[in-house]
Amino acid sequence: MTDLLIRGGHVIDPAQNIDGPHDVLVTGGRIEAVVKPGGAASASATETIDASGKLVIPGMIDTHAHVFQYVTGRFGLDPDLCGVRSGVTTLIDQGGPSCMTLPAFREYIANGHRSRTFAFLSTYLVGGLEGHYYPSLYKPDCVDVEATVTSALANADLVKGFKAHAEIGGMSRWGLDVMRQCAEIGKRSGLPLYIHFGQLWPLPTDKHPIDPDSVLDDVVPLLKPGDILAHPFTRHPGGFVNQQGKVHPMVREALDRGLKVDVGHGSHFSFKMARIALDAGIVPQTLGADMHGYNTHVPRPAGTPKEHTDQEHMFFGKQRFSLASAMTSMLALGLPLVEVVKMVTTNVVANFGLPQELGSLAPGNPADITVLDDQRGRFVLRDNENTAVDAQRLLNPVFCLLNGVRYDADAPILPDLAGAAV
Repeated sequence: MTDLLIRGGHVIDPAQNIDGPHDVLVTGGRIEAVVKPGGAASASATETIDASGKLVIPGMIDTHAHVFQYVTGRFGLDPDLCGVRSGVTTLIDQGGPSCMTLPAFREYIANGHRSRTFAFLSTYLVGGLEGHYYPSLYKPDCVDVEATVTSALANADLVKGFKAHAEIGGMSRWGLDVMRQCAEIGKRSGLPLYIHFGQLWPLPTDKHPIDPDSVLDDVVPLLKPGDILAHPFTRHPGGFVNQQGKVHPMVREALDRGLKVDVGHGSHFSFKMARIALDAGIVPQTLGADMHGYNTHVPRPAGTPKEHTDQEHMFFGKQRFSLASAMTSMLALGLPLVEVVKMVTTNVVANFGLPQELGSLAPGNPADITVLDDQRGRFVLRDNENTAVDAQRLLNPVFCLLNGVRYDADAPILPDLAGAAV
């Protein structure tokens, strides 16, 4: 007998080419079937959830999370606030743990919370301490290629790649030395690098700053097919859009070489930069929220220095967002809904090396399901540059199932979207 029936929703499962009214049947924590509404199989369910007027999709996967709580200081968020309590069933932490701290990540994050969590291991020994606030911790002497590769391969169930940074603050200090080490880690392990683009660190005062448009020229030749370029829509220098306001020519070469692109939304997301890139035909395959303690409204630890907060406001700002609201931004920019769903489900599985049973409602897969409100009307979205964009639909998480267990989307960090309606 079926344990649970989610009925009446509009189901989108790109992996099975499903896009329309369907019922979803769950038994023993796994998908039993996705069927047309009102069938005989639906009548046998012991519990029913009415999803009329809502979207029902495979459990959302956030490609860019920062959830190594406490160990990374004020940077890491509670995994379940970003995860199941925000309608997200699976998180990929980007660069929180390192080869030194991965055992703690496994014990206290992956095994210690309800949300399913994977890691892109930091290429730096210190990992994401304080959100990479101190540049001196990320110089060439702070990378151990052998130890990082060994740690990743010994924890292949958890580690799916590596996080690195290609930006003008670091390259002004060390040139390409660190990125060469990061590229070597990726090549020796056979796992993808996830590379941050757009300025992260303030420029050093004792060195001549580099040309932001040289970053892509210098870094892309070091990379391999399958590596992932993050933050294509960043408002900071050194990204996909050059100083002339056009997409950097090296972006197309990177795509031709088999590199991938992830939105990595974050608080540096720019509608203006997104419009330039999309109009030039640069469409990312995946989407991550990139929430962390600097850009999300969470209590400050006691004793946080004022200069830290000042720098956070300069680089990050305080726009509230989530993975669902990042999807809303993609819709407002003109991407089709099915493609946006792919960006948080099937495409993530393919590009990030996740287990094949995730990202789809195929029978036998874990019952990972996200249910979203799909509001229609006129909504005004704003980024940290205060650029306003009109949207005709707004997605908001209602609940999710993880292995068949329901979690309501009640995270206090979710954006208050009532003010977006016009």
